[in-house]
Amino acid sequence: MSNRIERDSMGEMEVPEEMLYGAQTARAALNFPVSGFRFPRAFLRSLGLIKRYAAETNAELGLLAPDIAEAVIQATKEVADGVWDAHFVLDIFQTGSGTSTNMNANEVIAHRARQLNPALAVHPNDHVNFGQSSNDVIPSAANVSAACAIASDLLPALSAMRDTLREKARAFDDVVKVGRTHLQDATPIRMGQVFSGYARQVELAGERIATAALQLRELPLGGTAVGTGLNTHPDFAAKVIQRLAADTGIEFREAINHFEAQGARDALVLVSGALKTAAVSLFKIANDIRFLGSGPRCGLGELRIPPVQPGSSIMPGKVNPVMAESLLQVCAQVIGNDAAVNIGGLSGNFELNTMIPVIIHNVLQSTALLANAVRLFAGRCLDNLEVDRAHCAELVEKSLMLATPLSPLVGYDRAAALAKEAAASGQTIRELALKQQILDERLLETALDVRRMTKPGVP
Repeated sequence: MSNRIERDSMGEMEVPEEMLYGAQTARAALNFPVSGFRFPRAFLRSLGLIKRYAAETNAELGLLAPDIAEAVIQATKEVADGVWDAHFVLDIFQTGSGTSTNMNANEVIAHRARQLNPALAVHPNDHVNFGQSSNDVIPSAANVSAACAIASDLLPALSAMRDTLREKARAFDDVVKVGRTHLQDATPIRMGQVFSGYARQVELAGERIATAALQLRELPLGGTAVGTGLNTHPDFAAKVIQRLAADTGIEFREAINHFEAQGARDALVLVSGALKTAAVSLFKIANDIRFLGSGPRCGLGELRIPPVQPGSSIMPGKVNPVMAESLLQVCAQVIGNDAAVNIGGLSGNFELNTMIPVIIHNVLQSTALLANAVRLFAGRCLDNLEVDRAHCAELVEKSLMLATPLSPLVGYDRAAALAKEAAASGQTIRELALKQQILDERLLETALDVRRMTKPGVP
């Protein structure tokens, strides 16, 4: 592999000949070989868009020569489209402002612009980064990428899962099953009611995330180093953001207060909290379905979870709830990611937060993980999920909590004694009540109508 010599303000650096980045990126690559985690496609696309519309705006304002602007704009389009992702080589765990990655972008774009027009001396700082600072570009790219990923990937996935759960709620509404509280048998409930609860949980998760994501629309672009806007045209930020909004379809706007927008990353902390809350909801749903499908013969067995792969290397015929388990692990990761984001959010020292890379890494990872896991769980588990009607009816009839509607008719103590005797004798509440003739047979039949028990009313 041959190298070329690149220069920055600190001197010369060797750079692999085929790479488009320059000396600053090369230095950072040596400084931060930490994890192998790199900024994802969503972030690089947003960074490319910001650089593109910065160049267009600077050309419009007469601050960038037309021929340089043309080459830079073409290069930024290629960056936004992912053509040069392999040239973004820096680790997430780097300078806390993301300066290294901002310069990675500036150098790749400048080098590519010079390739497109070798007659031009395009400079990464003087031209590509004109009117910008890492301190306003990187947090802007963080907000744009998170907002776009939520809108295009996660919210549609949650909406589709909600719709699937609603359909299951309708399909299962004729099935009465045992309710459970404290992991113990409780009064009857319809399986459709259970799934309607899951559908509402997912719906609320999406609403919380969408509401939190509204705060991502304020962008710090135009604040440059500390929020004052030094070295940028007064109209620069508004024009760039207007172009970003038109491209993404999201109503981004310039920050009301640039000092808040650069000193803190509170909007991303809020979004991460909403993602964590969604993970908590999804964990509950996946775990419930996993347990309701346990067995198939020696567990609860009320649901029939579709088999998608063999479950054991030693037990022939075993099938496990692997799609639920995958979602549960994703939820655990998202909850952990939120802790890292919270710590990152605490690090807004004076005029800049210096944990921006780790914050956006975790927010984008959580968004992508949830979107993928939700789609897979809905498609490979929920779509073909079935209910065992006969087994649900059998369990309901055996439940000792069928004594509950008898309480208003014979008193709590008498109903409790009946439940205890049924438990000791192995008889059902219905069998024992008929034998003891505690109520008129017709009234008893009405009182023990299990579907009636799933609605408000007194026997």
